[in-house]
Amino acid sequence: MSTHTVSCKACLAYGEKDVRVEQRELEYQDEDVLVKVDRGGICGSDIHYYQHGRAGMSVLKHPMVIGHEFVGVVSRAPAGSNLRVGQRVAVNPSRPCNHCEFCLEGKQNLCSTMRFMGSAQFNPHVNGGFSEYVTATVEQCIPYDDRAEAKVMAFAEPLAVAIHAVNSAGTLVGNKVLVIGAGPIGCLILAAALSAGASEAVACDVSDRCLTLAQHMGATATFNPMNEGSAGSYQQNRGYFDVVFEASGSPAAIKSTVALTRPAGTVVQVGMGAASVEYPVMPMLVKEIRWVGSFRFINEFDTAVKWLQDGRINPLPLLSGEYQPEAIESALIAAADKTLSSKVQIKF
Repeated sequence: MSTHTVSCKACLAYGEKDVRVEQRELEYQDEDVLVKVDRGGICGSDIHYYQHGRAGMSVLKHPMVIGHEFVGVVSRAPAGSNLRVGQRVAVNPSRPCNHCEFCLEGKQNLCSTMRFMGSAQFNPHVNGGFSEYVTATVEQCIPYDDRAEAKVMAFAEPLAVAIHAVNSAGTLVGNKVLVIGAGPIGCLILAAALSAGASEAVACDVSDRCLTLAQHMGATATFNPMNEGSAGSYQQNRGYFDVVFEASGSPAAIKSTVALTRPAGTVVQVGMGAASVEYPVMPMLVKEIRWVGSFRFINEFDTAVKWLQDGRINPLPLLSGEYQPEAIESALIAAADKTLSSKVQIKF
């Protein structure tokens, strides 16, 4: 087995308000795929690493390359693989162990030793994709048609999260759906729900700008809960929606899902907010509402690549900015300003 190196520019988070662009030496083995990164999208976790030096319980202990929503071109492929040099690929950032009980049950997203790219969960951390070159396994590299735009395909990872949430709800054919939180994930859930057969897909957000984006992504109706009485008709007759996707993580929003969901309906919790919330357990029980958690994705990444490649979902209304890697700090600041930005991408 031979070890090779390539010099490349990368965006590294060092700690709170400390992100740097540096030249580094990237090592890779014969069995690795070397991918020349085209572009990647900034996620909420990238923003948290910049703002706080941590994302949830994952704390930066040493510099780490951020980013896990990215696409690129194969620069070097292992002998005997189905990949070829010059091929465009979306890179699945998940690296499950594939031998624990959850992996063997086909629930790789629940793998307790998941090596997720751009994550500080473990020490040493797993470097992400905001780098001129990255290494990946053959299984992580999902080819896509050269005619598809990289700025579209860079939405594969967040769309995979959305499709997994939709799958967690069960069949949506003919169902009335509400999405609370019309950020990038919420808007992609809305589009995926419509693609999966929902008859109505309503968006709820405290930001009118986000509600406008939801309309561009296909929302059949929208409402701002800060406007008095805006949710009233949806709470009548013990709730209106068959399925509610809670994508904001707001404690108040999570609490509101019970009143908005019809008896025997389903609430899919996607948004991550406070560690604990006040929740109306008795009304939830009386209405027999099913409350389901949805975390990351499994094989939905491949589905997301296909949907984007085929134009089944157009995510571009969500693209609000493109930056060079040298401007990573400005890009992170812009991405964190939800009054101005939805999805910001770094273009290498």
